[in-house]
Amino acid sequence: MRGFKLWLTGLLVVASWGLTWHRTAPAQSPAARETYAELPGARIWYKDTGGDGVPVVFLHAATGSNRNWEYQIPAFVGAGFRFIAYDRRGWGRSVIDPAGKQPGTGADDLQSLMDHLRMDRFHLVGTAAGAFVALDYALSYPERLRSLVIANSVGGVQDEDFLELGRRIRPSPQFEGLPPDVRELGPSYRAANPEGTRRWIELEHLSRPQGAQAPAQTMRHRLTFSLLETINVPTLLLTGDADLFAPPPVLKLFADRIQGAESLIVPEAGHSTYWEKPDIFNRAVLDFVRKH
Repeated sequence: MRGFKLWLTGLLVVASWGLTWHRTAPAQSPAARETYAELPGARIWYKDTGGDGVPVVFLHAATGSNRNWEYQIPAFVGAGFRFIAYDRRGWGRSVIDPAGKQPGTGADDLQSLMDHLRMDRFHLVGTAAGAFVALDYALSYPERLRSLVIANSVGGVQDEDFLELGRRIRPSPQFEGLPPDVRELGPSYRAANPEGTRRWIELEHLSRPQGAQAPAQTMRHRLTFSLLETINVPTLLLTGDADLFAPPPVLKLFADRIQGAESLIVPEAGHSTYWEKPDIFNRAVLDFVRKH
């Protein structure tokens, strides 16, 4: 009988160990994946490097797709962050679903993707037209953001005097007649990096399969400088000193309106700082997000 009691006691101890282990087993880290997310009105193609790092989400320009971040992936993953980028609705490999609500808003597409990935809070980086979405998202869902980076962008601001400034900087139709690489890559980069320029052009072509046009998505907000004054998210602004869309005086307009914004002007860079000066871009963004 005594032997039986000892055996039973041992069995209960082993069982309790198993229950304790089961209760305290760590949650599995998110797996790396590159696939579609079925969202309202669109199948959104995204890349997620997975892992336990703090997420950083990247929004591409109107001339790009998630492929354009090839210089950022190793830098951010190597620094321990979880890298996420996607093809915005109508770009790259994302597919519009005509049966769904169209055209939707970029901010709501981002919110739906973050919900799909069960993402709580994250850093958001937008370049050029991708920064329009980033600003709209910061105004719509500020509780989801750890920080905001706005790169090389006019921000989608609709104040008439600002629009008139843009018309003086980029006169029509002459400006639109320039090739995309001339508009968006600075002369220093094009002169010194013919192979990088060729690769950028290749990615620009891939961003619009078979010449498809992306939908003209509306914004949740009509963006104005007075509205930008209400942003309460840590913000970094950066641009290139040779940016034909958002030259340094434009960056200063945003820096004067967004509370506490930090700013950086990158020398010898055009409208694609992330591509032309990736080392400077990556270091500046990494230093910033680490603080928040």
